[in-house]
Amino acid sequence: MGPATGSGFNGTGIIKNATVPACLLADMQGADPTSLLAMDLKVVDGKLLEVAPGGSMTGVEPGLDLDKGLVLPAFVDLHTHLDKGHIWPRKANPDGSFMGALTAVGEDRIDYWSADDLRARMEFSLKCAYAHGTAAIRTHLDSIPPQEDITWPVFEEMRAEWRGRITLQGVCLFGIDRLAEDGDYLSDIADKVSNANGIMGAVTYMIPDLDRHLEDVFRAAMDRGLDLDFHVDETLDPAVVTLRHIAETAQRLKFDGKIVCGHCCSLSVHQPDEIDRTLDLLAETGIAIVSLPMCNMYLQDRVEGRTPRRRGVTLLHEMKQRGISVAVASDNTRDPFYAYGDLDMVEVYTQATRILHLDHPIGDWISTVTTTPAQLMDIRAGQLEIGAPADLVLFGARDWNELLSRPAGPRSVLRAGTLIDQTLPDYRELDQILQERQPKS
Repeated sequence: MGPATGSGFNGTGIIKNATVPACLLADMQGADPTSLLAMDLKVVDGKLLEVAPGGSMTGVEPGLDLDKGLVLPAFVDLHTHLDKGHIWPRKANPDGSFMGALTAVGEDRIDYWSADDLRARMEFSLKCAYAHGTAAIRTHLDSIPPQEDITWPVFEEMRAEWRGRITLQGVCLFGIDRLAEDGDYLSDIADKVSNANGIMGAVTYMIPDLDRHLEDVFRAAMDRGLDLDFHVDETLDPAVVTLRHIAETAQRLKFDGKIVCGHCCSLSVHQPDEIDRTLDLLAETGIAIVSLPMCNMYLQDRVEGRTPRRRGVTLLHEMKQRGISVAVASDNTRDPFYAYGDLDMVEVYTQATRILHLDHPIGDWISTVTTTPAQLMDIRAGQLEIGAPADLVLFGARDWNELLSRPAGPRSVLRAGTLIDQTLPDYRELDQILQERQPKS
């Protein structure tokens, strides 16, 4: 039962006695961005009309009294894989390793990823995210021929169907080593991404001619006015430094679009001088970083019969200190790359806090799942902004400690100022498509 259950609040009214993070207010009014403020919020016709000191608003009904409960904007999930989601029941990771995941997903994609299969699993994932309070998602889409001709049309259909509930962005995903094998592929996939208003992406590896292939990807994006989003250095091998190569390419070509790099795990095992060199380049080029702490903890430093020693996450504290934009996100959900998850950004933020020590002080780290990913997606979301839709998540928890200690505690979700049905889809909804295992025709 959420804090606003049974209130009758429907598009217009006052949310009283709320606790609001100052960093999420579009106008902080001189407040310390790391502080929590006692505020009232006025919602009129589905939009946030006013935010004022707590106890100052009277006379408008209906109203909600949160008794100091937290209010956050709806969440923004910058890095997911909706096309892979929920295949675990039919294709588990045999050993929990990265290579085990890569092989298992590749086999499942070839055998089963029809339009109907993708649509059912993506719909299920979106229902989960929506019920938990997410308003925007960027998903990477496996674009290995011939899968891209199936997946991208399904993605465009889902984006249209969910418009107004969840804003969707798509990123093409392929190993950059493919460019050494198929001379026509890059132009073809870049055109497909451009036609779908998507983002260019690739998985980078330390391969011969890496810089040439990176430049080709950059130029394909530049020619079409596309942003870039890479999977980078998802390993704890200290010899892997493709993040630095990406930054050097961006600097050399004077790329003026947005660049996001995900994972960047190997940076955590580099020498201090190498780390400084890479971080300086990131700051100079404006490259943003998204960490996927749950997935990285699951896959990295896994050796059978041995307790893991290293966390496998990247250096968010050091990046933030240099002014580099940083976010955290869900990544995979119930597939061979991560066996768990539910596209719940409260879980992501909670686990990120524990894994990455985003506390003592907690500060404004909540921006990693709200304002920062919204800015990187170039959308109006993730902030308590006057005149914007009242897309809010209301909690029974009154401060960060209560929220992080009980992330599954009471919450209510308002979209355009109206309470939504937060019933999560039952896993049984996927039984038919997963158990029938009808091969892709």
